Amino acid sequence: MSEPVTRKLMLFFPTCECEKPIIYHLVKDYDLLVNVFRAKVTPKEEGYLVLDVTGMEANIDRALDYLRTFNITINDTGKGLTWDEKRCCHCGHCVAFCPTGALKIPDPATREVTFDGEACIECLACIRVCPYGACVSTF
Repeated sequence: MSEPVTRKLMLFFPTCECEKPIIYHLVKDYDLLVNVFRAKVTPKEEGYLVLDVTGMEANIDRALDYLRTFNITINDTGKGLTWDEKRCCHCGHCVAFCPTGALKIPDPATREVTFDGEACIECLACIRVCPYGACVSTF
């Protein structure tokens, strides 16, 4: 028999999804333990949850499928920082401030910025210097 696992999730809710009993269903329908670390869920506003879910891997996968039926963005990378490639204009300003090279321009010919989430240490320097808001903190 397999052991329970814990996964960190960051859920971003648009206005229309904030008043639904989603956490209730994660616990009741998918037999998960939920530990909320940070939350802002306000009626008629956008919101977010940063939480750990613990349970059997199959139940977590089913719960994620359930969450995908809503208009919710799910970040299950375990990182509190995301890079929105659509908002990035590839100016490269952030690259000089990234101490680990998580943000870089690997091909000088294209000048396109790339993001390596594994190398990111969440120092948040990119958030302070990005003029287009391409780097976003969930904390």
